[in-house]
Amino acid sequence: MTKTGKVRFDSLDLPAKLQAGVDKAGFEFCTPIQAQTLPRALSGHDVAGQAQTGTGKTAAFLLATLHRMLKNADGKDEQQQHPRAIMLAPTRELAIQINEDAKTLGSGTNFKFQVVYGGSDYERQRTKLEQGVDVLIGTPGRFIDYLKQGVFNLKHVEVVVLDEADRMFDLGFIKDIRYVLRRLPEADKRLNLLFSATLSQKVLELAFEHMNDPDTVRIEPEKMTADRVTQCVYFPSNREKIPLLIGLLRSKDATRTMVFVNTKREAEKLERFLNFNDIGASAISGDVPQNKRIRMLKSFQDGALKVLVATDVASRGLHISEVSHVINYDVPNDPEDYVHRIGRTARAGAAGDSITFACETHAMSLPDVEKYIGNPIPRATLDPELLVKIKIPPAPPRKERGRPGGRGGNRSGGGHRRR
Repeated sequence: MTKTGKVRFDSLDLPAKLQAGVDKAGFEFCTPIQAQTLPRALSGHDVAGQAQTGTGKTAAFLLATLHRMLKNADGKDEQQQHPRAIMLAPTRELAIQINEDAKTLGSGTNFKFQVVYGGSDYERQRTKLEQGVDVLIGTPGRFIDYLKQGVFNLKHVEVVVLDEADRMFDLGFIKDIRYVLRRLPEADKRLNLLFSATLSQKVLELAFEHMNDPDTVRIEPEKMTADRVTQCVYFPSNREKIPLLIGLLRSKDATRTMVFVNTKREAEKLERFLNFNDIGASAISGDVPQNKRIRMLKSFQDGALKVLVATDVASRGLHISEVSHVINYDVPNDPEDYVHRIGRTARAGAAGDSITFACETHAMSLPDVEKYIGNPIPRATLDPELLVKIKIPPAPPRKERGRPGGRGGNRSGGGHRRR
């Protein structure tokens, strides 16, 4: 530990193979969740950790996992046929990101990482599993699908990670999680790590039922919003929202902005308006095809795409660095979603701006948000110069319904689980 109280990664006595991955990732000092959970997990204790998104918990459980695997094999990291560690996440995006981080932090080892998720690449993922895997990362549905087919087994699992456990409950995955946990070696024969934005009673019950006397770690749970996020709220009329959005995007010269809306229809509308007004934007929602979703997120992360318009499917689990602005075009219906949305900026100690539009339709949700976060959001004065004149794009063609090849109906999948 340094004089400033920060814990250095090189003080944790990580094996050289792991320190190489830490160096490649550019990590020098631990974040609070890493500083409090890594020493416990590295010494073999189970951990149930609570921390806001973007605080570094992924690196914490990845390093603890790889350390355990190296220790149990006396430093050897030959590839195995069946997984020695499993990591379950609620969404495809989060599973994919964990896999990418694992490749970086595990780059000094010979461990093989594989991610499985629903929506695409069924046979390709199956083939990869049949070729052997050390760390298997996935969403519950696709994971259990392959497990039931006998593509892999859980007899050799030494580490279990549940990420965003509260979200697992929200999406109805709890029966799937219990199905997996009951087929693992005994809890005292493995390292169990659970992370969640909230350690609710139901999450803690899951932890104490399937873990080995876990240490509970909470990182500033009373702080519902990030310290370094500058927040403000405007009160535009419904007709002023798009001119205000475009005016703000132009005036702030925002380089990487996430705009959150409550519905898929509104996301598609904003995508049309922004692009027609020379602001590059793409809309991401629950039914965007997986390959397109991955390309879109990569373009946004690389800086080629300036604005990502998202429904709340994208507000949890995405690891996108250097998001400068979050704009709540709609006040969320669920106050907790406000915290998750603005958590897309000011990640890992960086600063960021959050702007909310409390319009005629959604202003009624603002008091619930402010009550949930424990303080009023500062009011911003609506400068008439921000209400720029905009170009109106042509109406989109009407989708044909009920005809061969037509999609028909609402396919947003709002009430269904995704595998």
